[in-house]
Amino acid sequence: QLQLVESGGGLVQPGGSLRLSCAASADLFKVYTMGWYRQVPGKQRDMVARITKLATTTYADSVKGRFTISKDNAKNTLYLQMNSLKPEDTAVYYCHAADTPYWGQGTQVTVSS
Repeated sequence: QLQLVESGGGLVQPGGSLRLSCAASADLFKVYTMGWYRQVPGKQRDMVARITKLATTTYADSVKGRFTISKDNAKNTLYLQMNSLKPEDTAVYYCHAADTPYWGQGTQVTVSS
């Protein structure tokens, strides 16, 4: 069964950086658009960044210039480099393979002083 496993979340001060990783159990990245999404309690899950199989990237306006999505096809791993973090970036972050039912379990990111 295909699995997506996120890691790298944690507590960071405003202005700090974190790098999230998402390891896939199958060779997804050459086939599907992969994305990072985030969700806070009581709100919908929103797209943060996406990367196509040809490595074209898209970002939510709120993270442009601060976050960078990338992937390593050979390692079946998706990344999200998050810089200049703000308290409003606090959320559970999930990775997802577009047009599939596959989501990771999520990793908590908390930005607080």
